Amino acid sequence: MTYPFETMLPADIERRSFEMIAQELDAQGVRLDEETDLIVRRVIHTTADFDYAQNLVFSPGAIEAGRAALSAGVPVVTDTQMARAGINKKSLARFGGETLCFMSDEDVAEAARANGTTRATACMDKACALKRPFIFAVGNAPTALIRLYELIGEGKLHPALIIGVPVGFVNVVESKELILKTDVPYIVARGRKGGSNVAAAIINALLYGLEGAR
Repeated sequence: MTYPFETMLPADIERRSFEMIAQELDAQGVRLDEETDLIVRRVIHTTADFDYAQNLVFSPGAIEAGRAALSAGVPVVTDTQMARAGINKKSLARFGGETLCFMSDEDVAEAARANGTTRATACMDKACALKRPFIFAVGNAPTALIRLYELIGEGKLHPALIIGVPVGFVNVVESKELILKTDVPYIVARGRKGGSNVAAAIINALLYGLEGAR
């Protein structure tokens, strides 16, 4: 029995996938600008969801700010271990960067219990207390975005970039809209869609746009 499958090496599969994405975007009449093109296509490649061509919102200079921060070794803080796992550590390490996720830290769990908040909120407070520049990649917890918005408004936190792409229903849309009101660089997926895989894909796309990242 034969099957109508294409036999390809992994690198060829990725190349062919991006060709198919380009063809479908073209068939839909979607035109992406040069700055956002690689980010949007990487997210579509990760999700097979072409809605991201419309849903992803970029603040002016967000991609440039994100790549500058990554090339300077600014750490990436994620709200899930899944997002952290999906980021290309080898590429990140070439620039002296690292990924951090505080969700499993005992002091975060204790702070959340004591303050009656989510662990995601406590994670943002812990990052703020470290007094370091960070890129925040939020793919799951809207409460993380809400707390980032509050800390920015209080002048306590100045993120190098916020990737706001939590998925779900409760407070998801509203938390993303808060980030759109800030004056920090951001990449946000408006609406309900998103996820840890999307957050990781955006970081990887920014990395792959840097010379020598792969």
